[in-house]
Amino acid sequence: MTTADLTRAARIIKNGGIIAYATEYCFGFGCDPMNRSAVWRLLRIKRRPSDKGLILIAADVDQLDSYVDNIPAPVRDTWPGPHTWLLEPREGVPGWITGDHPRIAVRVTAHPQAAALCKTAGMAIVSTSANRSGGAPTRSYRETLRRFKGGVDYVLPGMVGGAPAPTPIRDAASGKLVREG
Repeated sequence: MTTADLTRAARIIKNGGIIAYATEYCFGFGCDPMNRSAVWRLLRIKRRPSDKGLILIAADVDQLDSYVDNIPAPVRDTWPGPHTWLLEPREGVPGWITGDHPRIAVRVTAHPQAAALCKTAGMAIVSTSANRSGGAPTRSYRETLRRFKGGVDYVLPGMVGGAPAPTPIRDAASGKLVREG
Protein backbone atom coordinates (compact mmCIF):
# COMPACT_ATOMS: atom_id res chain seq x y z
CA MET A 1 0.00 0.00 0.00
CA THR A 2 1.24 3.45 -0.91
CA THR A 3 0.27 6.89 0.33
CA ALA A 4 -1.53 7.36 -2.99
CA ASP A 5 -3.57 4.19 -2.34
CA LEU A 6 -4.53 5.46 1.11
CA THR A 7 -5.43 8.91 -0.22
CA ARG A 8 -7.57 7.35 -2.97
CA ALA A 9 -9.43 5.14 -0.47
CA ALA A 10 -10.09 8.08 1.89
CA ARG A 11 -11.35 10.23 -1.00
CA ILE A 12 -13.74 7.47 -2.11
CA ILE A 13 -15.13 7.20 1.43
CA LYS A 14 -15.57 10.98 1.73
CA ASN A 15 -17.36 11.02 -1.65
CA GLY A 16 -19.90 8.39 -0.59
CA GLY A 17 -18.18 5.31 -1.94
CA ILE A 18 -17.47 1.90 -0.46
CA ILE A 19 -14.06 0.34 -0.11
CA ALA A 20 -12.63 -2.93 1.17
CA TYR A 21 -9.59 -2.76 3.44
CA ALA A 22 -7.52 -4.94 5.79
CA THR A 23 -8.38 -5.11 9.51
CA GLU A 24 -7.11 -7.08 12.50
CA TYR A 25 -8.70 -10.38 11.39
CA CYS A 26 -10.06 -10.08 7.84
CA PHE A 27 -10.79 -7.63 5.09
CA GLY A 28 -13.68 -5.32 5.85
CA PHE A 29 -16.07 -3.11 3.95
CA GLY A 30 -16.00 0.54 4.88
CA CYS A 31 -17.84 3.75 4.16
CA ASP A 32 -18.85 7.02 5.80
CA PRO A 33 -21.27 6.00 8.57
CA MET A 34 -23.22 9.25 8.22
CA ASN A 35 -23.83 8.75 4.50
CA ARG A 36 -27.16 6.92 4.39
CA SER A 37 -26.94 5.91 0.74
CA ALA A 38 -23.41 4.51 1.19
CA VAL A 39 -24.46 2.47 4.23
CA TRP A 40 -27.55 1.09 2.47
CA ARG A 41 -25.45 0.19 -0.57
CA LEU A 42 -22.94 -1.58 1.68
CA LEU A 43 -25.76 -3.54 3.31
CA ARG A 44 -27.02 -4.58 -0.14
CA ILE A 45 -23.52 -5.75 -1.17
CA LYS A 46 -23.30 -7.84 2.01
CA ARG A 47 -26.95 -8.90 1.84
CA ARG A 48 -27.03 -7.97 5.52
CA PRO A 49 -30.25 -7.03 7.31
CA SER A 50 -30.25 -3.43 8.51
CA ASP A 51 -31.49 -4.41 11.98
CA LYS A 52 -28.11 -5.99 12.89
CA GLY A 53 -26.28 -2.67 13.14
CA LEU A 54 -22.68 -1.95 12.17
CA ILE A 55 -19.32 -1.52 13.88
CA LEU A 56 -17.43 1.76 13.55
CA ILE A 57 -13.65 1.92 13.79
CA ALA A 58 -11.53 4.97 14.49
CA ALA A 59 -7.87 5.97 14.60
CA ASP A 60 -8.35 7.51 18.06
CA VAL A 61 -11.10 8.20 20.61
CA ASP A 62 -11.60 11.75 19.32
CA GLN A 63 -12.99 10.34 16.07
CA LEU A 64 -15.79 8.71 18.09
CA ASP A 65 -16.98 12.01 19.64
CA SER A 66 -19.80 12.38 17.10
CA TYR A 67 -21.15 8.94 18.01
CA VAL A 68 -20.79 8.49 21.78
CA ASP A 69 -21.05 10.84 24.75
CA ASN A 70 -18.95 8.97 27.23
CA ILE A 71 -16.17 6.43 26.87
CA PRO A 72 -15.44 4.91 30.27
CA ALA A 73 -11.79 4.63 31.33
CA PRO A 74 -11.84 0.79 31.37
CA VAL A 75 -12.91 0.88 27.70
CA ARG A 76 -10.29 3.49 26.79
CA ASP A 77 -7.64 1.32 28.43
CA THR A 78 -8.28 -1.48 25.90
CA TRP A 79 -7.58 0.80 22.92
CA PRO A 80 -6.05 0.90 20.48
CA GLY A 81 -6.63 -2.80 20.22
CA PRO A 82 -8.86 -5.62 19.02
CA HIS A 83 -11.72 -4.83 21.40
CA THR A 84 -15.14 -3.70 20.19
CA TRP A 85 -17.45 -2.16 22.77
CA LEU A 86 -21.14 -1.41 22.85
CA LEU A 87 -21.66 2.12 24.19
CA GLU A 88 -24.56 4.50 24.61
CA PRO A 89 -24.90 6.44 21.34
CA ARG A 90 -25.18 10.21 21.18
CA GLU A 91 -28.61 11.59 20.46
CA GLY A 92 -29.10 11.77 16.71
CA VAL A 93 -26.94 8.79 15.77
CA PRO A 94 -28.84 7.28 12.85
CA GLY A 95 -30.60 3.95 13.17
CA TRP A 96 -28.82 2.64 10.10
CA ILE A 97 -25.69 2.45 12.29
CA THR A 98 -27.21 0.95 15.46
CA GLY A 99 -29.83 -1.22 13.78
CA ASP A 100 -32.39 -2.47 16.29
CA HIS A 101 -29.91 -2.15 19.16
CA PRO A 102 -29.89 0.46 21.93
CA ARG A 103 -26.08 0.77 21.77
CA ILE A 104 -23.45 1.48 19.14
CA ALA A 105 -20.49 -0.83 18.45
CA VAL A 106 -17.15 1.03 18.30
CA ARG A 107 -13.43 0.26 18.29
CA VAL A 108 -10.19 2.23 18.14
CA THR A 109 -8.22 -0.03 15.85
CA ALA A 110 -4.62 -1.07 16.38
CA HIS A 111 -4.31 -2.28 12.78
CA PRO A 112 -1.83 0.22 11.32
CA GLN A 113 -3.42 0.44 7.87
CA ALA A 114 -7.00 0.67 9.15
CA ALA A 115 -5.94 3.39 11.60
CA ALA A 116 -4.10 5.26 8.83
CA LEU A 117 -7.22 5.04 6.67
CA CYS A 118 -9.40 6.58 9.41
CA LYS A 119 -6.80 9.27 10.02
CA THR A 120 -6.50 10.09 6.31
CA ALA A 121 -10.29 10.16 5.89
CA GLY A 122 -10.55 12.30 9.03
CA MET A 123 -13.37 10.20 10.47
CA ALA A 124 -14.50 6.97 12.02
CA ILE A 125 -15.66 4.56 9.33
CA VAL A 126 -17.94 1.55 9.07
CA SER A 127 -16.12 -1.74 9.58
CA THR A 128 -17.97 -4.91 8.66
CA SER A 129 -16.42 -8.10 7.33
CA ALA A 130 -15.98 -8.39 3.57
CA ASN A 131 -18.40 -11.22 2.88
CA ARG A 132 -21.98 -11.97 2.03
CA SER A 133 -23.97 -12.17 5.26
CA GLY A 134 -23.36 -15.55 6.89
CA GLY A 135 -20.43 -16.39 4.61
CA ALA A 136 -16.72 -16.57 5.37
CA PRO A 137 -14.93 -13.21 5.27
CA THR A 138 -12.07 -12.61 2.87
CA ARG A 139 -8.62 -12.73 4.41
CA SER A 140 -6.38 -11.48 1.60
CA TYR A 141 -6.21 -8.64 -0.89
CA ARG A 142 -6.38 -11.03 -3.86
CA GLU A 143 -9.37 -12.94 -2.52
CA THR A 144 -11.20 -9.68 -1.77
CA LEU A 145 -10.44 -8.32 -5.22
CA ARG A 146 -11.58 -11.56 -6.86
CA ARG A 147 -14.85 -11.77 -4.92
CA PHE A 148 -15.85 -8.10 -4.78
CA LYS A 149 -14.20 -6.23 -7.67
CA GLY A 150 -17.02 -4.32 -9.30
CA GLY A 151 -19.16 -4.55 -6.16
CA VAL A 152 -17.13 -2.03 -4.19
CA ASP A 153 -15.48 1.11 -5.47
CA TYR A 154 -11.95 0.20 -4.41
CA VAL A 155 -10.00 -2.57 -2.68
CA LEU A 156 -7.15 -1.03 -0.71
CA PRO A 157 -4.02 -3.20 -0.97
CA GLY A 158 -2.92 -4.48 2.42
CA MET A 159 -2.53 -7.41 4.79
CA VAL A 160 -4.75 -8.45 7.66
CA GLY A 161 -3.35 -8.45 11.18
CA GLY A 162 -2.58 -11.52 13.21
CA ALA A 163 -5.90 -11.85 15.06
CA PRO A 164 -7.12 -15.47 15.01
CA ALA A 165 -10.80 -14.44 15.10
CA PRO A 166 -13.03 -11.37 14.78
CA THR A 167 -12.74 -8.90 17.64
CA PRO A 168 -14.79 -9.74 20.71
CA ILE A 169 -17.73 -7.44 21.37
CA ARG A 170 -18.61 -6.48 24.96
CA ASP A 171 -21.37 -4.36 26.41
CA ALA A 172 -19.64 -1.58 28.35
CA ALA A 173 -22.59 -1.14 30.72
CA SER A 174 -22.83 -4.77 31.83
CA GLY A 175 -19.43 -6.19 30.83
CA LYS A 176 -21.32 -9.01 29.09
CA LEU A 177 -19.56 -10.70 26.19
CA VAL A 178 -21.87 -10.35 23.17
CA ARG A 179 -19.57 -11.93 20.55
CA GLU A 180 -16.65 -14.25 21.17
CA GLY A 181 -13.31 -13.23 19.71
